[in-house]
Amino acid sequence: MKTYNHLYAQIANFQSLYAAWRKARRGKRYTPSASAFESSLDEALLQLYEALSDESYRPGAYRSFTINEPKRRRISAAPFRDRVVHHALCAALTPIYERKFIYDSYANRVGKGTHAALDRCTQFMRKWRYVLQCDIEQFFPAVDHALLKEMLARTIACRKTLRLCDKIIDGGAGILDSEYTIRWFPQDKSLFDALRPRGLPIGNQTSQFWANVYLNPLDHFIKRELGCRGYLRYVDDFLLFADDTRTLHLWREAIMTFLDQQRLTIHENRAQPTPVEHGIPFLGFTVFPTHRRLKREKGIAFRRHLYGLYHAYRRGEIPHKKLKASIQAWVGHAAHGDTWGLRREIFAGMVG
Repeated sequence: MKTYNHLYAQIANFQSLYAAWRKARRGKRYTPSASAFESSLDEALLQLYEALSDESYRPGAYRSFTINEPKRRRISAAPFRDRVVHHALCAALTPIYERKFIYDSYANRVGKGTHAALDRCTQFMRKWRYVLQCDIEQFFPAVDHALLKEMLARTIACRKTLRLCDKIIDGGAGILDSEYTIRWFPQDKSLFDALRPRGLPIGNQTSQFWANVYLNPLDHFIKRELGCRGYLRYVDDFLLFADDTRTLHLWREAIMTFLDQQRLTIHENRAQPTPVEHGIPFLGFTVFPTHRRLKREKGIAFRRHLYGLYHAYRRGEIPHKKLKASIQAWVGHAAHGDTWGLRREIFAGMVG
């Protein structure tokens, strides 16, 4: 298998770090950590460059908090300095891995995203009669560090880059232990196997990228070994389409066996073949072959969020620009479903 060397020079240089800083500050520019970094930008980037160059760089401590929408998740925010490094690393690795990823992997990739995934889902629903929807249990807390490092080492020959990856991966050990239920796999020999270091902090740019790296073998297994032509994945939520349920049941068992080797499990009870005409709950919508409906809880959550922003604007706490941008972003997203009546109701209520 082809490997790639001399990557580290693409990461540990001033120009790359400057570009990474510009990406890291998007949407965060006025936070205290981003503002402090920017206030002495040249010095901060130079220190980061020197730390990376002599490999003295060490990730800082995470700040963790819990959000409950759309579901309960523990978010771990790295120091802003580390986020700059994450962006620089991903910028160097992305061109390599883009050639390895399948076409129908849609999360955290340029030119893909939720709306492209929804469109592809609709296309497949109009072509096949049944769907098997799977999602991985506690995916980010479950990612095994040793397996992830092995996957990276099979592609990357640059030892310095691998050592940087190891530092970032190791820095996430234990962060999500409270979110993970210990599982035993067929290959486990002792308790030490079950307690292997695991977990990718939700919120890292690297975690989003490594999610695709970790699940790329699954993508190729489904496409090449199982021969599934109608397949797409968004992070740990993936769909398989076929014209008969027997095929989907066989694929389901094969996927579960394959994922044992990745130390992952799916929600077995939810992974059942269903007719596409019943609709697929996917990425905040219920998708039908002919139309889409926004999930009710999504509309409720946005209404609550919008009213909070509106009253904050009336109190002078946020500028009109931020209120307008939030509204436009949600409208643009909701417009990918049949939501005209919902949008009219929400905004009429706000004006009233």
